[in-house]
Amino acid sequence: HLHLHTEYSMLDGLCRVEPLVERAHELGMDSIALTDHGALHAAVDFHSTAKTAGIKPIIGIEAYLARGDRHTKAASEKHPYHITLLAKNNTGYKNLLTLASLANLEGYYYKPRIDKNLLEQHGEGIIAFSGCLNGEIPQFLQEGRFEDAEKSARWFKEIMGDFYFEVQAHDNIPELAEVNSRLVDMSGRLGIPLVATNDVHYIHQEDHAIQDVLLCIQTNANIAQTDRMQMSSPDYYLRESAEMERLFSH
Repeated sequence: HLHLHTEYSMLDGLCRVEPLVERAHELGMDSIALTDHGALHAAVDFHSTAKTAGIKPIIGIEAYLARGDRHTKAASEKHPYHITLLAKNNTGYKNLLTLASLANLEGYYYKPRIDKNLLEQHGEGIIAFSGCLNGEIPQFLQEGRFEDAEKSARWFKEIMGDFYFEVQAHDNIPELAEVNSRLVDMSGRLGIPLVATNDVHYIHQEDHAIQDVLLCIQTNANIAQTDRMQMSSPDYYLRESAEMERLFSH
């Protein structure tokens, strides 16, 4: 799994590091990534716990990417894009630390934001994914801005080098299949590879209800409300490899 949130994705992720690594080991996984929202607080604990269990730790972050400049505080910047970033070596890890720090010190507006300028300066040693449906390219595709999506993809490929289109499979999200289809098409035309991820927020499927309570606390909502933020289905858990292979067999 290369897109995963621990409890350090505050009031959103439910995975505690030790039980997470134990479950990964139980499922026979030899590596696993950490991609908390805008922070690397779990990195040291995650790294040492995974190493002890004989699992390769991949340090990453699901960063918030400003729609424009990270210094801009406008209404549109209340909802920055998401982008998945993984360190592939020590240089990449140091750059992730720099990006996370500058996101808080210079780009904080509702969320700790980086921007494309920072990615140009500190992108060495980092693998980038297009992200979930909140990523820039998926957002362009949902808005019918296909030329902008392709232009953005070419920019990320040129600047980051190691860039992948991220496809996910979660129920009750009608737009996901269409976005995936267009990403597969763009992958073939632009020579940008695909990566299949599960947006992991909890370890076991039955943990869905507890994570739903966390979201209620985060959004100041009541669990009985129907018009509130919630996950579309109980499949944001640490899926087995065989299940992921079935979901993405095509």
